[in-house]
Amino acid sequence: MDKYQNETIPVREAHRLNEKKLHAYLADHMVGIGDQIFLHQFAIGQSNPTYMVTTGRNRYVLRKKPPGTLLPSAHAVDREYRIITALGPTLVPVPKTYLLCEDEDVLGTAFYVMDMVPGRVIDDQFAPDFTSRERGAVYDNLLEVLAGLHNVDYKAIGLENFGRPGNYYSRQIDRWTKQYLASQTESIPTMTHLIKWLPREN
Repeated sequence: MDKYQNETIPVREAHRLNEKKLHAYLADHMVGIGDQIFLHQFAIGQSNPTYMVTTGRNRYVLRKKPPGTLLPSAHAVDREYRIITALGPTLVPVPKTYLLCEDEDVLGTAFYVMDMVPGRVIDDQFAPDFTSRERGAVYDNLLEVLAGLHNVDYKAIGLENFGRPGNYYSRQIDRWTKQYLASQTESIPTMTHLIKWLPREN
């Protein structure tokens, strides 16, 4: 796997899974799962633990909520799965999804499985390793995908009831404030000021 593809590492100790349970669940819910699976964890990413699942000649990606106590509405892998699945029949490039498991008895938290799509991981917005032509191609493709996404009829693909329309910024500020206060470990005066200021400026 070259440097431009998603690099994997052995599964971190804190993110180890019950591979026996996972294999049994996948074998019951997906076609073509062989007698054994191999797990590696993607090296980048800080929100939801993400794994490469190799079985036979196939490779999949498993994303799950992290273990432990989570903030309300955070790490919503079920929402990720619903959006990716709904966009599948459209021209927006998304991987094929296979299943969503919300039974916490399987791996401890909800997870979903989709196709593995190798590609470059750009973790620097300036893409210093790219030539100017390559950067231009990336930005052009980004704009094309965004335009395609905005052209999707969300009602036609079953997302009419996804989220709540209107007052987006107010709801986001309220959510971020609640999440910040729920995980606050010390008083930061500038944050206190920001929490009071943002709603007034919205």
